[in-house]
Amino acid sequence: MSTATTSPAPDAPSQWIALADNDVSLDYVDKLLKPTHDDLWVSVACVDRILEDATVQKALLNLGVQRTSSSIMRAREAAAGVASDEDEGMGQTVEVDQRTRHASLLSYFAAEPADAQLCRIRAVLLERLDRLNTWVQICQEAPAEDEDEEDIIDGEWEDDPWADGDAAPTQASSKPGKAPIPLAGFLTTDLVETACALASQEHFAALRILVNRHGTTLWPYRFSILDCIPEYAPASEYRDLLPPYNPSLDAELMQTSNPWRGEVDYTETSECTRALEECRVPFSILSPTAGRRFPPTPTPLSTSELSSWYLRRIDHVLLSTGMADAALVLVQHAASQGVAGLDEVGEDLSLIARLVYDAPQGAESAAEDWSLERWRSMSPEDVVRAYLAHSTEASIVRDIQKLIMPFLFVLESRAERAGMPDPSLITRMLYDYILNAPLDIVAAIFEASKPTLTQGRRIIQDDEGMARIALACLYGSDKLDEWPTMSRIFECLPAWETPEDEEDETDETDTTIASLGDFVTPSTTRPRATPSDLLLFFKPLPTASLSRALDVLDVHLESGEILSRWSVPAPLRWFLQSNANISEQRSRANRMARRANAAEDQLDTQEDWEWLLDDMLKLAGSDEGDSRSAFCLLSRDDVIRIFFSGLLSTGNFDIAKKLLKSSGLHESLDHQVIEDICLTCSQEFYDNATSGNYHFGDMKLAYDCLDVPEPSDRVTQEKEFIEATSRLCSFNLMSRPGIPISPIEIRLTKDRLSLVSRVLSSNNDAYKHTEVILDLVRKLGFRNDVVAEVRTLAMLAETALQVEDFSRAYETSETMVNTVLLLRTSSALGTTDPAIQEASEVCWVTCFQLGRHPECPDAAKKLVLLGRALEFCPAEKLPDILAAWRTLEDEDIEQRRETFASRKRGGRRKSTPSRQRVTGADVAASLATRLQSMQMHIPASPDAAALASKALGRVAANIPFSFATRGRSYLAEESGRSRSGSRTRSDGTHVSEQASRALQKGIGWLLGADDE
Repeated sequence: MSTATTSPAPDAPSQWIALADNDVSLDYVDKLLKPTHDDLWVSVACVDRILEDATVQKALLNLGVQRTSSSIMRAREAAAGVASDEDEGMGQTVEVDQRTRHASLLSYFAAEPADAQLCRIRAVLLERLDRLNTWVQICQEAPAEDEDEEDIIDGEWEDDPWADGDAAPTQASSKPGKAPIPLAGFLTTDLVETACALASQEHFAALRILVNRHGTTLWPYRFSILDCIPEYAPASEYRDLLPPYNPSLDAELMQTSNPWRGEVDYTETSECTRALEECRVPFSILSPTAGRRFPPTPTPLSTSELSSWYLRRIDHVLLSTGMADAALVLVQHAASQGVAGLDEVGEDLSLIARLVYDAPQGAESAAEDWSLERWRSMSPEDVVRAYLAHSTEASIVRDIQKLIMPFLFVLESRAERAGMPDPSLITRMLYDYILNAPLDIVAAIFEASKPTLTQGRRIIQDDEGMARIALACLYGSDKLDEWPTMSRIFECLPAWETPEDEEDETDETDTTIASLGDFVTPSTTRPRATPSDLLLFFKPLPTASLSRALDVLDVHLESGEILSRWSVPAPLRWFLQSNANISEQRSRANRMARRANAAEDQLDTQEDWEWLLDDMLKLAGSDEGDSRSAFCLLSRDDVIRIFFSGLLSTGNFDIAKKLLKSSGLHESLDHQVIEDICLTCSQEFYDNATSGNYHFGDMKLAYDCLDVPEPSDRVTQEKEFIEATSRLCSFNLMSRPGIPISPIEIRLTKDRLSLVSRVLSSNNDAYKHTEVILDLVRKLGFRNDVVAEVRTLAMLAETALQVEDFSRAYETSETMVNTVLLLRTSSALGTTDPAIQEASEVCWVTCFQLGRHPECPDAAKKLVLLGRALEFCPAEKLPDILAAWRTLEDEDIEQRRETFASRKRGGRRKSTPSRQRVTGADVAASLATRLQSMQMHIPASPDAAALASKALGRVAANIPFSFATRGRSYLAEESGRSRSGSRTRSDGTHVSEQASRALQKGIGWLLGADDE
């Protein structure tokens, strides 16, 4: 039963309830609570208030604990009152006593519900007091606040403030910091929740205090709390919170705690709490049950489970943050604790940390996510490439020594531990990287591997291996602009003494070059020989062969620099592939000579071109033939010809003339060779010209190029052809509608006289300039070609005839006839000469066309032309021409009669106008010649008319009336036309008779008989 106490002041409860939490102070506690004698009310008042003032909160908790002391004593006495002291040592009696004590306590709480409430309140007050002490200790170890901030507490608390329940706190010796959690929240929030919050905010000092003081409550949830620690937090800052390992038990070591109270209060014992729960004491202001949101782990983990947890934590840290150093510290801590199975993980993390923090990084490196799974899925070659992905020429040596070598040593030691040692692993991995690295990186590695360095400082320590990998890298490279870098690599290579016979050395060198050339030549199975492929080729070569290969490489590097200097670079493998291919060498030499102006420095002086010639001759090697040189298959004379051709192709003709006077070119190039080269270059300029005007552009170069050699017929002919081309283009000839004819089209035209025909047909007045057209024909390549001249005159006459300029047509025809006559008299072969036959064919056809033209008004000139046609035509065409002549003669006779009659009517006879006619002697001589060619006997008789009549009468019956040349349709019309003009066909007899009469009549006129 509770003892009676003095009642508090009548208004104390209402005043206390009216107070706000922020207004509660020690004075109110002393005035309103302490004088009150109702322990239950005072205890409820103390447990009801949660304040932020630690001093007032402590006073409330101490007052509440003090007021519940008597109730707990009564409950203990009620439970202990039925126990028998003499039976304490007997187990059964104790068991009966426990049941009895429990029943007695239940009975007591049922009878005294106030004491039951006080017992429940006391347990809550004691827990809050422990938390308050923990919060105060956390504040003491927190960082100090600024001086102007308010003190959270006024004094420093002892580790065990309950040593004397009434003792006042001592004055603080130093100003504490601010707690990471407000006091009210710390007192009421679940401890596990609080611990997780502190872990997530990295308040490790506060978390250590919390775990140390409340370890019994928090230990089952230790892994949930650790999982709340951010992955980026260094494990060194919370290593004492990580689960330790007990080697003796081969399991997790359970951590000890240091609670505020060494012994639990009776209200916290299972006997009291069980009785209170069964009595269902109605009290709701309790601390939340711990761990409802977190799975507990109440028992220690085994060594394998502990190792798995560490591995999961490490991988999660690495994957989520990429901070390999944080994961490495974590695994180092676990290894220091003796957790098994983490040695290899530690090695991997150490290597990953080197990759993340020590290796050069690119712009995209920060976005890379690394995990143990990704690391272990990579091949060693991939790891090496990842380490050196962003290495530079300046850093590559350090990166290999600090990053690659440790990684390769780890691989080597693991292979040895696995019982599969691999002595070549380091060399193989290093060579594989070098074979695929840029040349500047390779050069830096070779400079750090020179044979002059000590063995320990060299990256590549084997001289032969160094030579093999250098040959593979250089001949496998496609670079065209890194010759200085290649030379740096070559200068680092070893040199061996090979005292062998010089002839044998040459043979073996040639064999090596030929074999290597075949190896690097692309095939269907290997489109390109990679450095790795080439290393396989060089691997079996002995030292002597390697030394010779290096000598060849030296020559090739020098050749490559020369070609690059003149803007025609070639990869090193080209020197191997072209070693036996003269076409390749000639093509490269041509490009070198012709692309000189594409170099950075234009060759403007004679000295520059002499420098180019010296380089080209250097690439040709010696006169005996050096199989190592770039142009080894070309002779010195070949190179000089190629050089001179290239010089001309650049248009530097003045320099070419000066160089021709030098002894070197003069000895190698005779007049004929120079002429051939100049003609070839001129034709190239001509073919590339877009305009035919030879006063500018490529056509001017083509023309000026012909001034370099000494004058000759070929040179003159080519120059005239260029002039003719320029003149043809000036007539605006079209290749297609709207597209002017190009020079190359003029050169490719098979019948160049057709170009003259196009000029005449497209220009109305061109036919008037006979000499201009004839000069054009001569310059087109027909100089001294009488047949071409006759054909041209025929075209001029035909053009004049088409525009009805009969006078000019007659003059042109007359010139043509004189030309043919001159040809006939000057030819040694006579009329059997094909040229004479062709010229005569053109001449008589043209004369016949003009002589029978109906619009031509001058009958006398027409008769002359028909006479010339009769003179030059073949025998089978005579009837056709004579038929036209008879018609024209009849018309002329009729015209004469009309003229004579008009003169008679005029009363006086005028003199007959003179008329140009063919003399009888001329025609007789011509006919005699023609009849002799027909194997006819002509007696020597002064009567030319009788002779011609008799001769023509004998052959008239056998002359066919057909015409196979351009006058076919018109001649056929004339042969079928009668005197009256009808077009009826007659039988053969009638035609023969008519032809005979016509021939006799016509020949008589030609011989000079009277017209009347």
